[in-house]
Amino acid sequence: MRYDIQDLKRLVRDGHTVAASDGERLLTSCERGIKPLVQWLDDGLCLAGFSVADKIVGRAAAMLYVRLGAARVWAQVMSRGGKTVLAAHGIAAECEVETERIINRLGTGMCPMEEAVKGVDDPLEAERALKAKLKQLRGA
Repeated sequence: MRYDIQDLKRLVRDGHTVAASDGERLLTSCERGIKPLVQWLDDGLCLAGFSVADKIVGRAAAMLYVRLGAARVWAQVMSRGGKTVLAAHGIAAECEVETERIINRLGTGMCPMEEAVKGVDDPLEAERALKAKLKQLRGA
């Protein structure tokens, strides 16, 4: 089966948090936040030539998509900062809703992952900061 961006958007709208494809191979996850992206990086995956559909993309996720080498990212919700990061690295970015910032799950402040990459412009440095933040939040 061939997968296009419309198929990926449908998968996200139907419950997946992220779906990626190069047309032939399909990667999906129902894990929340940046967890699937970090897992793909840890697994050594490269998304060169892949289109991606994601529920929420802020600067944190955008930095990871740069590290993964994605060609195109669509999100239901994308922050302006995320869009800027993707564009700066030549990654096509589209969204249904553009927002100023990504908030935490309680709606009480900034997402902790966004906070972790605030002021960080290097995608490798951002990956390290995000992995450290995930470890901290897990209490490890």
